[in-house]
Amino acid sequence: MPVLFGFDLTQLHLPGTVALAVVAVIGYFVGRRQRFLAAENDQHSRRELKRARAIARDLERITQEVRKSLARHHSSVARFKNRVSVLGADRSEAAWKELCREAESILGPTMQLAAHIAQAYDQIRQQSSQLMSFTEVRTDPLTGVSNRRAMDDALASLTAMKHRYEVIFSIAIVDIDHFKSVNDQRGHVAGDQVLQAVAKLMDDTARETDIVTRYGGEEFVVLMPQTELSGACVFGERIRQAIERKLSLTVSVGVAEALDSESAEDLLRRADAALYLAKSCGRNRVGRHDGKQAEPLLQPEEMVS
Repeated sequence: MPVLFGFDLTQLHLPGTVALAVVAVIGYFVGRRQRFLAAENDQHSRRELKRARAIARDLERITQEVRKSLARHHSSVARFKNRVSVLGADRSEAAWKELCREAESILGPTMQLAAHIAQAYDQIRQQSSQLMSFTEVRTDPLTGVSNRRAMDDALASLTAMKHRYEVIFSIAIVDIDHFKSVNDQRGHVAGDQVLQAVAKLMDDTARETDIVTRYGGEEFVVLMPQTELSGACVFGERIRQAIERKLSLTVSVGVAEALDSESAEDLLRRADAALYLAKSCGRNRVGRHDGKQAEPLLQPEEMVS
């Protein structure tokens, strides 16, 4: 007696062979869907592993730099200690002046080491916040990229690094054009699939050190450490072209580089202003904000050779 999901197929009065065929066909599609979901999970795991490796490399680099700085400073301290022992026995004014000079010579490297360790500490905190994004609470359940909470934490960390050590970074806000019409005409399931496809393509296109996040609705934000405005523009244009070519969709992008005394909220507002300008210029293009004004990037067909 064929039973499917607790339902007796004989209640449909189908011949036994037909009922078995129905079970086989449905079983095939269920199995195919499970394989598809497994492949999606495996692909997501590979992307997360790629990010984890990048974080591990950064942590290793920070550790090696601190170790080298400590080794150099240890040698300097050892030499200073020896000089103190030699000069300490001599009570003359010349010896005292020499000792003062030696103290001044060790003070500079000591202050540099302290600053280096402080910067390394902040860098480790930044990498730790990225590691926290692997947990479900910091991952958008629909798209698999980082969520708003992870973005807020990472952006706060990058802003602090910018203020303390002048470490440059940029952001890009990516918005899917006419997304509402996708939901209205094709349904919300199709809309979810579009969001997933865009997120995956962005995550695949971004560097290992970039952080792709779902900002809300059909908007995504990409945080790009060690990236100037010009590099952010290149990334935004690359993303725009890739989505148009591979997904037959268009997106508008707004990019901005963090300024010295700027808050995270102000940076987001400038990038959003650049995005608004891109949309007001006809969509499917990149806008940039240089700190003074927003302006659209020329598209390839608009450039004069």
